[in-house]
Amino acid sequence: MNEDQNVILKVSSIVKNYISGAETLHILQGIEFDIEEGKSAAIMGISGSGKSTLLNIIGGLDRADGGSVFIGGKEITSLSEKEMSLYRSKQIGFIFQFHYLLKDFTALENIMIPAYIGGMKKKDAIQRAKELLSDVKLENRGSHFPSQLSGGERQRVAVARSMVNNPSIILADEPTGNLDPQNSEVVAQLLYENAQKHNKTLIVVTHDKKVALRADMRLVLENGRLCGLSEGSSGDQN
Repeated sequence: MNEDQNVILKVSSIVKNYISGAETLHILQGIEFDIEEGKSAAIMGISGSGKSTLLNIIGGLDRADGGSVFIGGKEITSLSEKEMSLYRSKQIGFIFQFHYLLKDFTALENIMIPAYIGGMKKKDAIQRAKELLSDVKLENRGSHFPSQLSGGERQRVAVARSMVNNPSIILADEPTGNLDPQNSEVVAQLLYENAQKHNKTLIVVTHDKKVALRADMRLVLENGRLCGLSEGSSGDQN
């Protein structure tokens, strides 16, 4: 892709290897792509193709053995552990296949806690959480604990939580992987709609073609290499 002032994420020649006994496993081999601010991308590929590893490197949860990741023009792959922690908390919103909600806190509290810990005033964090709950159509479920919510509702809370600190990029690793088709459709729609509403760049790792087709671009990994890239979203068609 051409250099563009609107590019928020630039992945350049990323390499990741794992040592297994006498064998070296080449997980990622020279991955390169750019994403513009406010756009969405789906990463697809069979299990073991390197999708989650790539997402973890972009999110600062893992480190590459070679290459660079630039967020807003700043190179993040060489940050110290302290700097990387700050980067994750300020720039990245995470959504995983399992919601990881705190069972002893309400839906509202689960959303507001990251903002409160990050330095936002409690009153402002609560208001922000209420607005995000409304965005995911759960404004009447804020006082409910995770055990009182359905699987789809818990994942919708996780979607709201990922945006509470106003990150630049949302990283979602199989966000609908544990859901039935109906809830998967609802969560995917709310995820893409809210990323667009709040102008967040969204990267989704998924096996679900319906989820992937909502994205502005789709990347296919095979044996650690980027073997396919297509652009153009199918919108909200089922």
